[in-house]
Amino acid sequence: MAQAKITENTSKLASYDAYFEMVQNRKKLPRNLQETLTEAFAKIPVSSFPQVPGGKVIEIDAETSMGDAVKILSESNILSAPVKNPAAQSSSDWRERYLGVLDYSAIVLWVLEGAETAAAALSASSAAAAGVGAGAVGALGALALGATGPAAVASLTVAAVGAAVAGGVAADRGAGKDAPTAADKLGEDFYKVILQEEPFRSTKVSSIIKSYRWAPFVPVATDSSMLSVLLLLSKYRLRNVPVIERGSPFLKNFITQSAVIRGLVGCKGRDWFDCISAHPISELGLPYMSADEVISVRNDELILEAFKKMRDNNIGGLPVVEGPKKKIVGNVSIRDIRFLLLKPELFSNFRRLTVTGFINTIASATHDATKAATPITCKLGSTLCSVIDTLASKLVHRIYVTDEDDNEVVGVITLRDVISCFIYEPPNFFDNYFGFSAQEMLGK
Repeated sequence: MAQAKITENTSKLASYDAYFEMVQNRKKLPRNLQETLTEAFAKIPVSSFPQVPGGKVIEIDAETSMGDAVKILSESNILSAPVKNPAAQSSSDWRERYLGVLDYSAIVLWVLEGAETAAAALSASSAAAAGVGAGAVGALGALALGATGPAAVASLTVAAVGAAVAGGVAADRGAGKDAPTAADKLGEDFYKVILQEEPFRSTKVSSIIKSYRWAPFVPVATDSSMLSVLLLLSKYRLRNVPVIERGSPFLKNFITQSAVIRGLVGCKGRDWFDCISAHPISELGLPYMSADEVISVRNDELILEAFKKMRDNNIGGLPVVEGPKKKIVGNVSIRDIRFLLLKPELFSNFRRLTVTGFINTIASATHDATKAATPITCKLGSTLCSVIDTLASKLVHRIYVTDEDDNEVVGVITLRDVISCFIYEPPNFFDNYFGFSAQEMLGK
């Protein structure tokens, strides 16, 4: 078992190396300029980076209910937060104090998976109609659907809970024991259910933290270099980096990819930034991902397939395309799953809803036809400065590159790609700077 874990960790670290090697091979920024920038970032202390709004990092206790965790993220207008271990708050070791980082997308995936499994179990099983306990049906349904691997136990628990709630909602509303009706009724107030009803309300963050897509907690010190942060946010695929003060386990800052991009916008007027960002992206080697590497979804595919593609490929968004030339007609992101929870007319029909139907319904429900339907794009001739401005002003994590004539997707540029554009990793930097503990956590 230990050997298998080591092999898995080694494989993940190798994938980071492969990505960065690909970037270096495709990057056209002169090597001497990259070296100068890398040396400069290595001399900038993390303490110089702007603090989070309000100056205090929002943390979530592992014993917090999932409903309250959603409230904390929503009310704080943030997408992620460190998870602290209530049993180790007196410890001076951050490894004991923090269990990971809770990401909003992980929550909605957990909700969606649980509801999908429970609904499928109810719809497929005649046992529900025969009066067998809904919780048991949920567990049996998960097994029938092939729930295996590390998430199996958690999936069974969520499925049982989902089935029980679905059964309760159906009974309360006079749906009787009609399983398909019960499955659809589950969607009508699901967001309300997870926030207010048992046992969803009391499901703790700690109970699923090891089973879903949780980000590792890999902090840097206030006197660390910004180069270490930029490498963690680019090569090593982290979306956020906690900052601690040496000798103290408490968090001083929480640096996200988006915050770094906003920081780059603030560099306008500086010679080094203006010199680089004035170039068209094609002259800098962007996009690093070629047209045939872009994962997309057709507009006539089911929206559930789009979310599954995101989950399976560990990506946060997809271009919506139509026709043989992959003309871009829209965009869906992992955060759009919230509409399946907040809009009953969507969730109740999500197993039959196409991507186009999903986008159109969101536009109609939000009274903003451009909010969900209009993809964020640029051309190969766009400057890097304009791309950075768009990413920062639109509050998005990726921008799709299209050709000049047919609006065909020819690439994608992510926050990670933009950060990677300015730096490279000096030889042995990771081993010397981060050490074994970080390697182990990044490989999780």
